[in-house]
Amino acid sequence: MTCENHTRITEFVLLGFTNNPDMQASLFVLFLAIYSVTLLGNFLIIAVTSVDHALQTPMYFFLRNLSLLEVCFTLVMVPKMLVDLVSTRKVISFVGCGTQMYFFFFFGSSECFLLSVMAYDCFVAICNPLRYSVIMNRSLCLCMAIGSWMSGVPVSMLQTAWMMALPFCGPNSVDHFFCDGPPVLKLVSEDTTTYEMQALASTLLFIMFPLSLILVSYTRIIGTILKMPSATGLQKAFSTCSSHLIVVSLFYGTASLTYLRPKSNQSPESKKLVSLSYTVITPMLNPIIYSLRNNEVKGAVKRTINRKVMKKLDAL
Repeated sequence: MTCENHTRITEFVLLGFTNNPDMQASLFVLFLAIYSVTLLGNFLIIAVTSVDHALQTPMYFFLRNLSLLEVCFTLVMVPKMLVDLVSTRKVISFVGCGTQMYFFFFFGSSECFLLSVMAYDCFVAICNPLRYSVIMNRSLCLCMAIGSWMSGVPVSMLQTAWMMALPFCGPNSVDHFFCDGPPVLKLVSEDTTTYEMQALASTLLFIMFPLSLILVSYTRIIGTILKMPSATGLQKAFSTCSSHLIVVSLFYGTASLTYLRPKSNQSPESKKLVSLSYTVITPMLNPIIYSLRNNEVKGAVKRTINRKVMKKLDAL
């Protein structure tokens, strides 16, 4: 079926989670609270790592980039999801859907590479501590950060351009809460085998390649840790990379469940729940994980709050 004798659709209907008004109101309150905590936590990380002199290191430079990336990532989907929960007409234009899909792919791919860069930073800090400041200099850190952000451009442009060029002239109801690739692809009016193969190849490249770099880094890190003679050194090394390892596990675990599981094992409801974990829950947990498990961040937060309090007292 092609769109030659049919009208090409101009908007999509996002079915979301439920049509029950009471349930929608409850979900709105819940997701609004989670989103507020997400913004507060990530902006706090950005502010603290920017102003505190003790945190002007490559590790916190990359953490600041990760928090900014999480803010941008959630901004793509969560506000629209909240609006739809209190709206009777849950539609998104064809262009709006393509735009949302583009930035979803962009920020998702960028986060994959940024996490691999952070793993390399942990590797250098633990395996080459004496040369750490020389290797992880300002220029290299800046190039690695820019490279991580820009790494999302090729896959997002390719995936979105190819997807939105496919014929959409039948049903327009997307069984999801945002314009993700698989649920939108179901509405295409022709065989999508070629696109699915290309999408799988891109997914494997932009998920598995950074993951491979992370695994190599942590293999070397574990080897170095096991050779450490003192328990103090081992504990310090573990605290350096434990937060990052938890974040990587959350991100890649949920992404793999969504995009690398066989279709036959996925129901729309389970896919929505898994998608919620990396679009809503994980961005909220990341700053909490780094704050609670890092004494330097906790100390910087206390110092920042104390400075603000002292300024207000001096003003009085």
